Amino acid sequence: MTQIFAHRGYSAAYAENTMSSFVAAEKAGADGIEFDTQLTKDGVVVVIHDEKVDRTTTGSGFVKDYSFKEIRKLNANKKGIKKEPIPSLEEVLEWLKTNKLICNIEFKNGLIPYEGMEEKVVELVRKYDVADRIIISSFNHYSIVYNYQLAPEIETAPLFIEGIYMPWIYAQSIRAKAIHPKHSAVSDHIIRMTIENGIEVRPYTVNRGQDMRRLFNVQCSAIITDDPVKALRIRKEYEKRP
Repeated sequence: MTQIFAHRGYSAAYAENTMSSFVAAEKAGADGIEFDTQLTKDGVVVVIHDEKVDRTTTGSGFVKDYSFKEIRKLNANKKGIKKEPIPSLEEVLEWLKTNKLICNIEFKNGLIPYEGMEEKVVELVRKYDVADRIIISSFNHYSIVYNYQLAPEIETAPLFIEGIYMPWIYAQSIRAKAIHPKHSAVSDHIIRMTIENGIEVRPYTVNRGQDMRRLFNVQCSAIITDDPVKALRIRKEYEKRP
């Protein structure tokens, strides 16, 4: 059965990368959540997508220029009524202990190479003893290889935007157990071949019904979507089939 990962939580209906968004994804019945990590000026791992806080919060400027105390004062629920702080990774992992969700942590370290982020994430994952439910992904493949060297027990998955020739060979070469391609960059044939070669395929960001259906049809390992409720509804159609 194709798993459903909520992209930045249930971000179609809640402020992305907030605890409300993650809790809503769990309540909806998602199999996992996906979110992004960066480092504050004082080295705390925080959950936010953009390198700047401008789009998703009431603040402005780079994440890396804020201390943890300062960044927590910003409202990450810009359009909503309820004020929401930017979560720390520690806060999310603590909550993860209360459920059975799989957790895809994306390192946002392509533009800003956050020194020591891999070590800090590994330390927290081990502290909360959730390594068996964590997947580390990034467009920075050097970073996920380094993470594998630090903690071979934590699954890694390269993200990519273009099609890669025989991606299962590439994944095996960097000891990744999965690939996270852009959904439009991976054909049914490549999905099947990759899975047959022991590598899981979890495309992103799958929001249109027709794209979800294509991936459920091909029995893709998982999809990463902003709307887990819609994905779960469509997946039910496939569960009923003989």
